[in-house]
Amino acid sequence: VGLYIVWITSPTSGQNFLEYVDNGDFVNTIFHRVIPNFMVQGGGLTADMAEKPGKSAAIANEANNGLQNNRGTLAMARTPDPHSATSQFFINHVDNPFLNHTSETTAGWGYAVFGKVTSGIEVVDAMALVPVENNSGYENVPVDTITITGASRL
Repeated sequence: VGLYIVWITSPTSGQNFLEYVDNGDFVNTIFHRVIPNFMVQGGGLTADMAEKPGKSAAIANEANNGLQNNRGTLAMARTPDPHSATSQFFINHVDNPFLNHTSETTAGWGYAVFGKVTSGIEVVDAMALVPVENNSGYENVPVDTITITGASRL
């Protein structure tokens, strides 16, 4: 079962994502946060809930690119620091306008969209339905691990 994604803009975020793909860094990471009618997040933790080693430096937030956090789009996950994204990303399960850029302030930066699911959105829908639990200090962790087994360019 696969997801097919096209990089739609955001040169820094897109290049960052492709570097992780090219280096094999997403392989054996998990979707560790699943919230139905919101998003599914992955790309940075292993099945034992440890951070995957080898993260690159944080990148500048490109949420001011005009792209919207709509259903099926990929965006960079980050901490409260707007410019802290590294390897983690999320796929919007529904339209999430409250995640969009509104201003270049800490509260307004938003989350940079850089790609879109072009095929396989039913995989995201299925992930959004799995039972979740709290695990190792994380909330909304799938009870049954959802592992990224491969990522490549076509």
